[in-house]
Amino acid sequence: MEKKDLTRLDEWTWELPQSGGMRVPGRIYADDQLIEQVLQDQSLTQVANVAHLPGILCCSLAMPDIHFGYGFPIGGVAAFAVEEGVVSPGGVGYDINCGCRLLATDLKVDEVRSELKRLVDQLFRDVPSGVGASGAIAKLSRKELEQLLEEGAAWAVKRGYGSAEDLERTEDHGALPGADPAAVSDRAYARGLDQVGTLGSGNHFLELQVVDRVFDAEAAKAFGLWEGQLALMVHCGSRGLGYQICDDYLVVMAEAARKYRIELPDRQLVCAPVSSPEGQAYLAAMACAANYAWANRQMIMHLVEQALLRALRISPQTLGLRLVYDVAHNIAKLETHEVEGRPVAACVHRKGATRAFGPGRQEVPAEYREIGQPVLIPGDMGTASFVCRGTEEAMRRTFGSTCHGAGRVLSRSQALKRARGRSIDRELAAAGILVRSQGPKTLGEEMPEAYKDVERVVSVMHGAGISPKVARLRPLGVVKG
Repeated sequence: MEKKDLTRLDEWTWELPQSGGMRVPGRIYADDQLIEQVLQDQSLTQVANVAHLPGILCCSLAMPDIHFGYGFPIGGVAAFAVEEGVVSPGGVGYDINCGCRLLATDLKVDEVRSELKRLVDQLFRDVPSGVGASGAIAKLSRKELEQLLEEGAAWAVKRGYGSAEDLERTEDHGALPGADPAAVSDRAYARGLDQVGTLGSGNHFLELQVVDRVFDAEAAKAFGLWEGQLALMVHCGSRGLGYQICDDYLVVMAEAARKYRIELPDRQLVCAPVSSPEGQAYLAAMACAANYAWANRQMIMHLVEQALLRALRISPQTLGLRLVYDVAHNIAKLETHEVEGRPVAACVHRKGATRAFGPGRQEVPAEYREIGQPVLIPGDMGTASFVCRGTEEAMRRTFGSTCHGAGRVLSRSQALKRARGRSIDRELAAAGILVRSQGPKTLGEEMPEAYKDVERVVSVMHGAGISPKVARLRPLGVVKG
């Protein structure tokens, strides 16, 4: 696809006109530089392919961090009418409810600057990370895991790992409704029994950060953020259990697509009607994986607090660790949105995209409702992360959605080739960022050059009025798998 195939709507928005079997146009958020990067892979072809699916509403959306993915592009958003639309595992991805959790403290970075190495080392020891890492709690029984899959983050809170306030500050209170453990395979259960409270590998991280700039003082105050504050961000998902659920249901959906005679421009877009038995089974299993991810991040928050207290030798009251918000980045959700002036029940797929609900929505915690939902957008391990907020504009234009991060420009193999002969951890240390990792391979795959400029990505959505910037968080120390 070429630039001439696109129509520019305004400074931040491009349209891929409806053609062939597309039921709706594509809409892409990008500036001049980012659109050139988007055109380097086949992600816009995937935007067009998604627009072919039955029941799609309004347009096939692409955020500025878009890049090529499985079926749907990563950084893609698509909403389907519940009555005649479909649900597709490719629109959620393998890492179901990969997401972010932002933790704030009462500490000034200047108070602990001399202890940063100790803090990063303690976090690396106490929070299991890496491929196949086992949890810091005992291996669960089948019955315990079934309870976790239904209850989500509340499962951890009931066992003393957090508070009711944490649930209030978690998207969907940390549990999607409709989760059915019976919809999950034995193989997925086996993979999930001992991974609760683990970070995983790849682009997942645990990061010590400083709030180094506030853009919106009113919103920052509402979120409890201030310049010079020590904060932490957790980025991880549903681990092997979520991966297996996606793998299992791709097989189910391939049969369903044939059964319901759904014409697909790409076989990776296998899907089923939302209301069909196959669609309902996938949503029930996906909810289980989403709930697993929320329980996982809740457990990691507890491990983080214990590690900080151990390293700094201070009281919980002095530390003042609290959850700002927790958001999902890979999920399909049943929501009501206004389309052409009427409310429509929709299945909204966000794959590498963040919910960004505006002020007044009941889904936003009461303490943030006047401001809008906190939106967490992580950078890569060498660049800043951002806190933004949802808006009415997002509700009108993107089904309450925005970008989720920087977005890759290099594949993992390309990044490893470029990292050959270099010491990425030393390069980051020279920039003032301490890194701990299970091995050099992950650091090579996830080096800053492998990603787009997150400040530019966030600025596009800020300029478009979708998710205005609230604060910037600069990395001080990073734990990787």
